[in-house]
Amino acid sequence: MKYKHIPLFVATLALSLSAQAQKYTAQSKSDFTLIQNKGGVKLGYAPSSGVKILTVDGWAFKDLNKNGKLDKYEDWRLPIDVRAKDLASKMSVEQIAGLMLYSGHQSLPARPVGYFSGTYNGKPYKEGETDPSDMTDQQRTFLDKDNLRHVLLTTVKSPEVAAKWNNKMQAFVESTPLGVPANNSSDPRHGTLASAEYNAAAGGTISMWPSSLGLAATFNPTIMHRFGEVASAEYRALGIATALSPQVDIATEPRWSRVSGTFGENPYLSAAMAQAYSDGFQTSYGDREIKDGWGFGSVNAMVKHWPGGGSGEAGRDAHYAIGKYAVYPGKNYAQHFIPFTEGAFKLKGKTKMASAVMPYYTISWGFDTKNNENVGNSYNKYIITDLLRDKYHYDGVVCTDWGITHAHTVMDNFVDGKPWGLEKLTEAELHYKALIAGVDQFGGNNDSKPIIDAYAMGVKERGETWMRARMEKSAVRLLRNIFRVGLFENPYLDVQETVKVVGNPTFMREGFEAQTSSIVMLKNKGNILPLRLGKTVYIPKRFVPKSRNFLGMETPESLEYPVNLNIVKKYFTVTDNPNEADCAIVFVNNPASGIGYDKADLEKGGNGYLPISLQYKEYTATEARETSIAGGDPLEASTNRSYKGKTIKASNSTDLDMILETKAKMKGKPVIVSVSMENPMVFNEFEKEVEGILVNFKVQDQAIFDIISGKKEPSALLPIQMPANMSTVERQAEDVPHDMECHKDSEGNVYDFGFGLNWRGVIKDGRVKLYKK
Repeated sequence: MKYKHIPLFVATLALSLSAQAQKYTAQSKSDFTLIQNKGGVKLGYAPSSGVKILTVDGWAFKDLNKNGKLDKYEDWRLPIDVRAKDLASKMSVEQIAGLMLYSGHQSLPARPVGYFSGTYNGKPYKEGETDPSDMTDQQRTFLDKDNLRHVLLTTVKSPEVAAKWNNKMQAFVESTPLGVPANNSSDPRHGTLASAEYNAAAGGTISMWPSSLGLAATFNPTIMHRFGEVASAEYRALGIATALSPQVDIATEPRWSRVSGTFGENPYLSAAMAQAYSDGFQTSYGDREIKDGWGFGSVNAMVKHWPGGGSGEAGRDAHYAIGKYAVYPGKNYAQHFIPFTEGAFKLKGKTKMASAVMPYYTISWGFDTKNNENVGNSYNKYIITDLLRDKYHYDGVVCTDWGITHAHTVMDNFVDGKPWGLEKLTEAELHYKALIAGVDQFGGNNDSKPIIDAYAMGVKERGETWMRARMEKSAVRLLRNIFRVGLFENPYLDVQETVKVVGNPTFMREGFEAQTSSIVMLKNKGNILPLRLGKTVYIPKRFVPKSRNFLGMETPESLEYPVNLNIVKKYFTVTDNPNEADCAIVFVNNPASGIGYDKADLEKGGNGYLPISLQYKEYTATEARETSIAGGDPLEASTNRSYKGKTIKASNSTDLDMILETKAKMKGKPVIVSVSMENPMVFNEFEKEVEGILVNFKVQDQAIFDIISGKKEPSALLPIQMPANMSTVERQAEDVPHDMECHKDSEGNVYDFGFGLNWRGVIKDGRVKLYKK
């Protein structure tokens, strides 16, 4: 009888062994091992990190904490929330504090001195000697000692360097006790190099697209969605899994220096663009999807700036103490929520909502009707918990803007600390205040000690059980975003694949097409445009006065051609003699008059505040407020920030001189003006003197000449109003869109939101109707 049962026993044993048979294959790469689970996810690990592979049910899993068993957070079969909660419960307070850090700006390689600087084995970077893909001493410290896992990248030497650096860093953190991978991020990095020539068969270092305002000018969310897909593919190939974007503040204050980063002033257009942008960035497809649209092709979108930062009083920006106040003279709070609640929080794709939110620096003056606190948004519990969390049910990560917990020491420095409204608190007290308000993460902070100190404050005030639970809640949110994009499974990059993906010819072509679709034609008197190929054109050299950038670095004055003449010559004959030209093309920037503050005024007995002007000529603010709506700072003697009666002149007023001088030199022959625009501007200073006006939002020269020559037809529309004069700018409410009198040109056209021309005249298609004022 026993013999008769042996075949059955053998068959059962064979079936059991078959169930346990290996269901994965391994492949060695140059600096990591790649494992493919059959019917499961890909895993990547560095043998040098000490991580081993566990085989469970025939599949491979990474033993990240190196304890020889499969923990829930290591099991890629489990739901993400289960994994995140398991890992959060295993983390020490110090490890959670590190997870709540978001690094200061990191450059690859680090600069030898100044902002973004770093050292390599105690020495500054030296070209030809230092490997640019190596980690800096500072990076090793904040990753190891401070347990930091969110890293902000700025400039990178090349895609290859970025990929190699990513792999070295991921191997480094994989070797730490819990093996939590790094979540690298970036501010927008798809801007254009104007003089670069586009070649349909050639690639680049990364694809080039118009600014956010330019993408909005297409009035086409489909283009925006495609940008998100392309940008996310390039980001992931660079090792970037979180985008510190989109910026969805509605640009209701035309003087604000960050208008170009928005989708314009209309809340509904902004919502549509925010939705398309976030869907494009966050959604993975095909074999790159892990679950619910998330996966190895996804990039977390950190939408900013809650609850809307576009209403800074008089256009001043909250990166500076002089611009810390957002005001609401029109009581228009609700429309500023729309790009969030109807856009980024209501996605069409499977990821459902943007995974992170960044509040702005501003004190939203009078906004908090519950506690009546006038403090920076990240410190305001009404804004973060009562509104964002409770009313709008947002359970993603809330990350502060950069440097809000650093000390405030000067009124007009871009990199100064920004603890607005709480300037006298200690660094630990600031962290605790933000934690209680509902914040999960601190931007621009590499040091975990203030968070650990804040934890101790919470334990003393509320008990360890409560405070530990509060920290774990943030940890789960932060870990969720790392799990979703597959970093726990495979954070490593194939360098050759990175080189193929980033800036490939297809992506470059799509970016260039978006650029041509973003150029707005405002004026075309007598149908001067398009110009016939081969015509003779005069392009005057442009004078640029010396200036300082936002970091205080000085740029010397220059007098040079504003465009790449080698590109121009492929379309037209170029001459330096206006008498020989058929027409002139003048390239200018919109007027720039500074940040609305000057210490020289303070030294003369004033309060330091000046107007921000949108015209080139000298402007005196006779219609400004007698008393500012908000004001006050520990470093100021006065709370009145009025600049009434003061005068300012644009630093680039020579652009206007160039236009008018060119008009005189052309002796009646047509003049076309191309404006590179970051803010609305007053056109009445020169519009009647010229025949053609084109507006672009940071594109390549070649895209402009494709329009001028007729190779492409203009199709974009204004996403912002163009004011008739500075009087209407002073009278408009900082928080209200579409409330200015707009410029009316010599042809009877009004430069209002949604206006644009094509070769047949005023564009009147369905796009405009979708986003009525």
